[in-house]
Amino acid sequence: MSSRNALTLVALALTGALLAGQIRQLLADPTVWPPDDFVEYWAAAKLTLNGENPFDPALLLPLQQHAGRDTDEAIMMWNPPWALPAVLPLGVIPAREAQLLWLLVHLVTVGYCADRLWLMLGGARESRWAGWAVGFLFMPAVFVLSSGQISAFLLLGAVLFLECERRNWQYLAGAATVLIAIKPHLAYLLWAGLAVDAVARGRWRVLVGGALTGIVCALLPMLWNPQVWHQYADAMGNRPPAQWLSPTLGTVLRLAFGFEHFRLQFVSVALGAVWFTWYRRAHRANWNWTEQLPIVLAVAFLTAPYGAWPFDMVLLLPAVVQLLLSALADLGTKPGWAPGAPRFTLAGLAAVNLAMLKLNLFQLGSFWFLWVSPAVVVLYALHMRYEHARAAVPAPPAVPA
Repeated sequence: MSSRNALTLVALALTGALLAGQIRQLLADPTVWPPDDFVEYWAAAKLTLNGENPFDPALLLPLQQHAGRDTDEAIMMWNPPWALPAVLPLGVIPAREAQLLWLLVHLVTVGYCADRLWLMLGGARESRWAGWAVGFLFMPAVFVLSSGQISAFLLLGAVLFLECERRNWQYLAGAATVLIAIKPHLAYLLWAGLAVDAVARGRWRVLVGGALTGIVCALLPMLWNPQVWHQYADAMGNRPPAQWLSPTLGTVLRLAFGFEHFRLQFVSVALGAVWFTWYRRAHRANWNWTEQLPIVLAVAFLTAPYGAWPFDMVLLLPAVVQLLLSALADLGTKPGWAPGAPRFTLAGLAAVNLAMLKLNLFQLGSFWFLWVSPAVVVLYALHMRYEHARAAVPAPPAVPA
């Protein structure tokens, strides 16, 4: 065994011992790192497995308080019931152990997604550690891990979709999108793209794989609670997203023209549909999901009707990694600080991340993250425009020897 391998094993052993000690402390003292949004999934899973209503605040609140969440109001799991299979295993173990397991799963998920995005989007294998660093330092990923939100599974669905697309595993690519459908409104342009693919390119198997997997996931919770879909519809009817002050364009319009006009939330969706129609037509000859999915997800997020919370912004990671890799590749050959230039793009990405950190430290609230997705999309558009302009400039003639 080489000395390098021996040192690696020693480091891993010491890290494992340190983690074991920290886990024992966390299990022994529930006041250390009390649960946040995680309890909505654990309590919903427990109620579902007991055959009770996972969308009833009166049933959720005592479970969440017992789990250590300091709240007088139940935290609701508003995801459709087809999302319940992703959290049902949590309901069979105690809350504290489930919280730590949930954290471990999401650490692995974020690390895997960052690694695969780095490689799929052109990063070098020898520098894949940089992909992990980008993934774990991206503030929305930090928000996901710290709050115990489910949003990392959406990112996982996007990455698995790309992996299966690259291998032409159409049924599995469709099945992967069910993870994105945990919050379907945040990626609505993906569904439009898959429909166009089915009609224009004959890729019906993707839709079939997604539909069959979605049906299985929708029916699975009914094995324990046959009324779960009726209970979800009742909860959404009585407490719709109209009451949420999410960081979206629709919320801005409602604040300006009357908060009671919930239909204004969907104006942004119309704008997103117009953009996608133009973008899909412009790239119809060379459509490639690996290249196009990052910006499709970013624009879908930007124009989402509701939700789009800071922890959901982990869906912007593909666009961020794509931008970062493109700018790094051009850094040595295209200097300057013009809008869209590599240095400008890198500085912009760093500024966006630091600004999110400051907003979180000052605890200004989720609505003040409204500018983040527009900033990422603008950086993306400027950089790609710069790239196209540079590519259009003819190369200087060769000097004769």
